[in-house]
Amino acid sequence: MEVVRGLDALPLDGAPSVVTVGFFDGVHLGHRAVLRRTVDAAQERGLRSVAVTFDRHPREVLSPGNEPRLLTSVERKARLIEETGIDVLLVLEFTPEFSRMPAEAFLSDVLAGGLHARHAVMGANFTFGHRARGTVDWLIEEGPARGLTAERVELLEIDGRRVSSSSIREALARGDLEWPRRALGRRFVLDGRVIEGAGRGQGLGYPTANLRTWPRLLLPGGGIYAGRARVDGLERPAAIDVGTNPTFGTEPLHVEAHLLDFDGDLVGKEMAVEFWARLRDEERFESVEELARAMADDVRRTRELVPSDEGRAR
Repeated sequence: MEVVRGLDALPLDGAPSVVTVGFFDGVHLGHRAVLRRTVDAAQERGLRSVAVTFDRHPREVLSPGNEPRLLTSVERKARLIEETGIDVLLVLEFTPEFSRMPAEAFLSDVLAGGLHARHAVMGANFTFGHRARGTVDWLIEEGPARGLTAERVELLEIDGRRVSSSSIREALARGDLEWPRRALGRRFVLDGRVIEGAGRGQGLGYPTANLRTWPRLLLPGGGIYAGRARVDGLERPAAIDVGTNPTFGTEPLHVEAHLLDFDGDLVGKEMAVEFWARLRDEERFESVEELARAMADDVRRTRELVPSDEGRAR
């Protein structure tokens, strides 16, 4: 998949396309249905498939301070979109100026002129352009005058519950991993870089990798989790703490992971943490001995829940 960035990259070369547009946070099953329909529609017409997304949530610009924490970084979102078979991903910077672009200009300058779109596939609730004037119905009506047809993909439900990024965020904030797993079609993963920590875990016999994440990313609700860590080409089961280390005084909310059966320096490396099960609340213990016993139990339960796969490469 080719990734291009910004309005300055337009127009793309002259190949016509089938296009879809969305923020696609999490690339959940509803998003994947839209993306795969885009790929199928392109193949039916002998055209290339193009997805357009944005570098930040629109509410970060439209209502600063009220924007949601995100499920995926731009980089992970791109990898997930690539899995659906999209040929080209256009990442646009969502700026105040861009937010004021009329729907008519987005249709003529970006979709028709910039991407040479002949057909568009949009989720049923997608809107675009200044004051959200552009809807799927509007695009179906206005597109043909610019050589563009359009279709909608209806919203996805699982057992009567609508699949949406907001519902996944709400569940994760409560520490609920089951709905995100069903709605995403995979387990929730958090990306970051390993940084130096206080070294307390090492002293307790359970060294942890402290994860610095992109500030816009959502952290699951505080607690101890079982999961997997992917780093430096390998995977290991991991006992994961999302919390504030209350036994040692309150610290900012952060993520640290103890990788089972691993001994090595990870500082500076990119690491992904996959959440499998919530084990317990984070607690304040009266002594480090009590904390060490709790950590030993966390590791035991993680080993029972998460297969080791002998640190297979990925």
